[in-house]
Amino acid sequence: MAAATTTTPNSLLLHRRAANPSPSAAASPLLLPTRAARISCTAVATPTPSSPSSLSAAGDRGVYNFAAGPATLPLSVLQKAQAELVDYRGSGMSIMEMSHRGKEFDAAIKKAESDLRALLAVPDTHEVLFLQGGATTQFAAVPLNLCADPSVPADFVVSGSWSDKAFKEAKKFSAAAVAWSGKEGKYTALPRFDDIKQNPEARFLHICSNETIHGVEYKDYPEPKNKSGILVADMSSNFCSKPVDVSRFGVIYAGAQKNVGPSGVTIAIVRKDLVGDAQPITPVMLDYKTHADNASLYNTPPCFAIYICGLVFEDLLAQGGLAEVEKKNAHKAGILYDTIDASGGYYICPVEKSVRSLMNVPFTLAKGGDFEKQFIAEATKEGMVQLKGHRSVGGVRASIYNAMPLAGVEKLVAFMKDFQARNP
Repeated sequence: MAAATTTTPNSLLLHRRAANPSPSAAASPLLLPTRAARISCTAVATPTPSSPSSLSAAGDRGVYNFAAGPATLPLSVLQKAQAELVDYRGSGMSIMEMSHRGKEFDAAIKKAESDLRALLAVPDTHEVLFLQGGATTQFAAVPLNLCADPSVPADFVVSGSWSDKAFKEAKKFSAAAVAWSGKEGKYTALPRFDDIKQNPEARFLHICSNETIHGVEYKDYPEPKNKSGILVADMSSNFCSKPVDVSRFGVIYAGAQKNVGPSGVTIAIVRKDLVGDAQPITPVMLDYKTHADNASLYNTPPCFAIYICGLVFEDLLAQGGLAEVEKKNAHKAGILYDTIDASGGYYICPVEKSVRSLMNVPFTLAKGGDFEKQFIAEATKEGMVQLKGHRSVGGVRASIYNAMPLAGVEKLVAFMKDFQARNP
């Protein structure tokens, strides 16, 4: 309802022009109206953000977000960040405003590292680095730090789009070679480890532990046969989704924006004996020694993203650690794959069953592209968003990372069954 029109002592009042203006007034170009004008002030309600109590216990915010990344985050994490956003723990500042060298952020980044070490049982032999530039920047950083010069060989298992990109970038800074490729099979399988043609002179063996686009995931990891025994893994899309024996790896790197935080921070876990021998041409920000020597604070880091990662690590620990998280992920994925397999060929997942990803589930509809578009459109109307497959492969893709509630997967499979019944 509109408020009543009022004038107050603080209103802008335009008075009637004087009958006998002064010379200075007469010279003024401002022509005022002959009647007093009044300003009407109408109160407008300011919307307030949703409070935690306005959301259901199941964490239903109206949609289930199946995006591949940036991806859904735990509701409890978002709510805690919301509560601390304006005044971070009594500091009078947001964590986005404070100095990265102040005591508050120093405590936040140290706790984030400590909790990550606890989650993954990271040994003292490895550095934990909070970096920028995404996992894609690590495609160059790994060979620059591990290979003394561009003539040093390195082996790559190319199991999908991301490991292929890593290989192509590494060729600029090393004598990278493909030890196995799944391209002929359209990246729907992983190699038997004996089929990986490793060069014993290679500096490292590189894998992508989970291919986000194609939905293949290692259930175990190959043993490097190079003299240095260095295994490198891009774990971007299954990082902290299950326990991992970090001691088996020389380098693990991961973009945070799928399982552990927002976009903007990349985590690298690097064996300490591999730090400090980067190629002379290595940019300072790509040299692991730069960040190890400065506790990830050489320059201003992505403070808010690291803070969110810290909250996610707390949440994962509170769930009982990664062994419990893996059980939940296996249950969610099992429900979805069972629905696909029980559809009589209506839905098709092309990935070999033994290496199907628990994180990214790609599938197609046997009836073709038009039905896939209809499926995605109808799912969106039902509150299930970001189900469109990657532009390079098409189809449908459901990314069901740690923070995807079981209820989200249950709603999706119920919709899939209903869609099939309505569109035989």
